[in-house]
Amino acid sequence: MPEKWYRNWFNSPYYHILYNVHNDADARFFINNLCTFLQPDADAKILDVACGRGRHSVYLNSQGFDVTGIDLSEANIQYAGQFANEHLKFHIHDMREVLYLNYFDLALNLFTSFGYFDTERDHLNALTAVRKGLKPRGRLVIDYFNSEHIVRNLKPQEHKTIEGIHFNINKSVRQSKVIKHIEIDDHGTFSTYQEEVSLFSLADFRQLFELSGLELEAHFGDYSLNPFNADSERLILIAHKG
Repeated sequence: MPEKWYRNWFNSPYYHILYNVHNDADARFFINNLCTFLQPDADAKILDVACGRGRHSVYLNSQGFDVTGIDLSEANIQYAGQFANEHLKFHIHDMREVLYLNYFDLALNLFTSFGYFDTERDHLNALTAVRKGLKPRGRLVIDYFNSEHIVRNLKPQEHKTIEGIHFNINKSVRQSKVIKHIEIDDHGTFSTYQEEVSLFSLADFRQLFELSGLELEAHFGDYSLNPFNADSERLILIAHKG
């Protein structure tokens, strides 16, 4: 069976080079606004689902929270491990599987780190696993792109040069997914990657939450937590375990 696209792409250093515009200041701004809205207890245990290299986890831990970051990418977790301490831990872990039962007060899934799987069952398994890991009334935050905005503003072709590395990106919409075919020229070394993310709408998330035992309590359209509308770039959802 061929390797899933996300295992290859997220283990690649090029993923982080391409998306490095999302800096630590953005992360801190969003986390501060979330904490103001959610008001987690000082001793809250937080799960960072698909934590990448751990920038959100590290900042949350610097604010005094006990944080566990999980990611499928061995390279990401190896990098994040340099920041680990008694109250900041990182694990290579598939979000579709339960890490701990009834343990976390809050789970975060940020920067469109969902919608990667082939089937609805896999996405439901991921949400169900997170729900099982939450304490009663524990909350889940998902930060997703606004699919309507993405489709309306899709650029079929894009070229970027970052650190002398050329990225040629071809984008299309197929089978309710936005698909990027990424060709990379790294000073004469060539490689290709694929990125596929489901175009989930607010209505889709409502259904997924209901099926997985979560209840949507609020949603927003940007990192300032302004109201969501068709022109919003983000879809930020807050749900809780019953």
